Amino acid sequence: MAGHRRKVRARVLGNVQGVGFRLWVRGEATSLGLAGWVRNEADGSVTAQIAGLDEAVSTMIERLWKGPSGASVSRVDVEELAAGNALVGFRIVA
Repeated sequence: MAGHRRKVRARVLGNVQGVGFRLWVRGEATSLGLAGWVRNEADGSVTAQIAGLDEAVSTMIERLWKGPSGASVSRVDVEELAAGNALVGFRIVA
């Protein structure tokens, strides 16, 4: 039986740009079998849209609170999204 699927948009605030955060997110998400994208925002935050099995998405959200070495995460805001169209792969977008 297939597990429950989930899609979220997460906004990560703190010292999260210029520290390899997007590349780290892509690596972590790929290792968890997740799909989606990650991008830097003009306000200094990083936004990621993450889709996959509920447990893997929850694990990724927990990992966002830590980030790569050099990052200092102060807040992670998570918005639940409708499952909708399936995403394929995980990419860094401009």
